[in-house]
Amino acid sequence: MIIPTVTTEHLILRAPQLSDFEAYADFRGSDRAAFVGGPNSPAQAWQQLCALAGQWQFRGYGRWMIADKETDQPLGVTGLHHPFDWPEPEIAWSLFAAGEGRGIAYEAALAVRAYAYETLGWSTVISCVDSKNTRSLALAKRLGCKPDGQFTQEVLGEMDVWRHPSREALA
Repeated sequence: MIIPTVTTEHLILRAPQLSDFEAYADFRGSDRAAFVGGPNSPAQAWQQLCALAGQWQFRGYGRWMIADKETDQPLGVTGLHHPFDWPEPEIAWSLFAAGEGRGIAYEAALAVRAYAYETLGWSTVISCVDSKNTRSLALAKRLGCKPDGQFTQEVLGEMDVWRHPSREALA
């Protein structure tokens, strides 16, 4: 499967590359990964990086590496995430330290939502956020999401479900 590339004003959403591993492993090994099941060992980070590419094969959509448009520096991960035990596909985002505080997650999430609605033809999508993750909660609200229940995942625990505005509402 060829993972498509999405370009925004400042970012490239692209397939993970071997050269991204160090930045990804640094993120997964840090406290920044606490809301996504970390911190993790380098071996676990390797498996998770491989899973980013693997979901594209199984589902036909997945998560991209967020890269700076000018330098190709990896800044985080975003995309359509749908583990087998999730209630439905979600727009997910995680930023590396180098991407924090620059509006990158917002720009990337808007591009992912546009991809879901315009390319895949979806009419709705969610984001699952730990209630203690204040930055992700603020981003969900900035994206126009509304609370839509909760669900509990075996490893991550209880998460709030945030419903993105529908395709029709954004038209």
